This record gives sequence, C-alpha cells and structure tokens, in this order.
Amino acid sequence: MSELHKFIFEGLPVRGALVRLTDAWQEVLRRRAANTQTGAYPAPVQGLLGEMVAAAVLMQSGIKFDGALVMQIFGDGPVKLAVAEVQSDLRLRATASVTGAVHAGASLAELVNVRGGGRCAITLDPRLRLPGQQPYQGVVPLVDAGGAALGGIGPVVEHYMRQSEQLDTTLVLAADDNVAAGLLLQRLPVQGQHNLAQSQVAGEAADETNADDPFERLSLLARSLKREELLGLDADTVLHRLFWQEPLRRFEPAQGSTRPRFACSCSRERVAAMLKGLGQAEVDSIVHEQGQVEVSCDFCGQQERFDAVDVARLFTPAAQQSPLPGSVQ
Repeated sequence: MSELHKFIFEGLPVRGALVRLTDAWQEVLRRRAANTQTGAYPAPVQGLLGEMVAAAVLMQSGIKFDGALVMQIFGDGPVKLAVAEVQSDLRLRATASVTGAVHAGASLAELVNVRGGGRCAITLDPRLRLPGQQPYQGVVPLVDAGGAALGGIGPVVEHYMRQSEQLDTTLVLAADDNVAAGLLLQRLPVQGQHNLAQSQVAGEAADETNADDPFERLSLLARSLKREELLGLDADTVLHRLFWQEPLRRFEPAQGSTRPRFACSCSRERVAAMLKGLGQAEVDSIVHEQGQVEVSCDFCGQQERFDAVDVARLFTPAAQQSPLPGSVQ
C-alpha cells in the first residue's frame, strides 16, 4: 500500500517527508501496458515518470493548497512530454508521450534533449478559481546556472526550488516497476511570504560552507541513501538508518482516503466539452471518415466513443432533443 510519512527535527529548522508509492504507481504502469496503442513504457521513461510522481507527491504534501500540482517535463527528444499530477488529497495520475526510440540506460538529457530547450514546469491549478484567477506556474530549464545538464528529476526540482521559490531543498528519488519512492528535506522558512510553499521563506540564507548548518548536515545524511535502499527498505528502516542520532519527530502517516492513490479525473462529460470546443463541422468530418469519434485518456486509458447519433445530440440544444429510448419523462 502506498505510504506518505512526514517529519521534523526537533529544535532544527528542517522538515522532511518520505513517500513510497506501490499500488498507486503499479496502477499507472498497468493501465499504460494495457493500452494496445502505446504499450508499456521503456525502462528509462518508466524511471523518469516514477521519480516525477514521487517528487510531485512530496511537493504537494508540503503546501496548503486546494487544487492540483502538475509537474511537466518537455523537450524535443524521444520524450516530448511527461506529466505527473497530484491533487491536494493525494489522488495522482501520470503519463508520458514517447515518440522516438529510447535506448537502455538513457539519461534525462537524452530522453528530452535538454540542449534543445528542455524545460520543467510546475503548476498550481486551484480547484475553485476566482474570477480572473490564473494558475501559478514556474518554469526552469533542465540545466544549471553554468549550462550543465542536470542529472535527474531530483536535481531539477532542487534547482527549481532554489530559482523559483528560494527554498533550500534536498530530494532523493528512485523508481522501478514496483515502487516509486522519494525522500525530501527542506530548510524551514522563517519570514516573508512565499508562492509555492504558501508559507514563509528564509530571511537570510545560511552559509552553505558552514559545517554546523543543520540543513547541510542532514542533507549529507539523506544523500547517502542508496537507490536499492530507497526502493527496497520500509519507511521505518530508512528513517532509522539515516537519522537515528537526530531529534526526529514523526507525524501519523497518511491513512485511507488521505494516502496517495491512483485516480483519474477524465469523464465522458469532459470529452463532450472538448468535442464541442472543436466545433460541429470538425467533429462531423471525423464521424464521416471514421464512423465515430473515439477518444482515449492518456492517463488511464479509458475510451469514450461518440457515434453519429451522439454527435447530433451533442450539438442540438437540450430543448430540441428527443428523449432517449426507455427514458422517463
């Protein structure tokens, strides 16, 4: 069962979270593999997307926000777009568009071609928008300040948090075909308003060369965590091995309807709205050529079909529609 564990260090300005996605991540992969048009993800893409989902859950769990956190990686490599979406109640879904050959062991730079303009975008989309309100979005390149390609999703998110949010963050991620997991540490903010965190930001940055800086010390411990340990060990073991000498205070893990879980927000009504947006002439031409309109959700694989009768009703005002057979008036 997927888990999320949050914690702080008593007396130290550092907070953390550990996520292990099992059933939720496996459901993402199962639905992709069941899609006869796309098939399963190549292993490097699977790893990329799993790390994105784990990172998005960790980021969403640390903010006070009613809506979706959407992480996107895009570029002009074989992976044109990868998306991880996590709602405030930790419902999640993810997908990636793979249009070219992916060789075994391909890096992030090779998957999205960071030199060709690869970007990471993180969007906060409110569930209930006020009139005129737009989602908050931050975008950063997949290279550091010196132009060197960042080595994975962890460094990308750390770079994003420093550049866009001025928040020191350490993120260790790993994913395979069973587990997507991540460990996050953040320096606790102390003053001022902050966009993404919806909290406070540090007034004065600590000297990163100071060996007594608790965030730097704890980050060194976190970075000692090996991939096989993050994927194979339970949360209690991981936290004890890393921080057994630290004043760690853990909170109750997410339970039941508040734990991370797969869920898709697609629906026939949303597809109908999309078709209306295309216009009747365009939709009619698709029906004429193919006999029906078939739309498959990239996230969950659910297919919706609209035949000529469905399309006619779609573009006919409700007051002029005849009742469906068997309906009660």
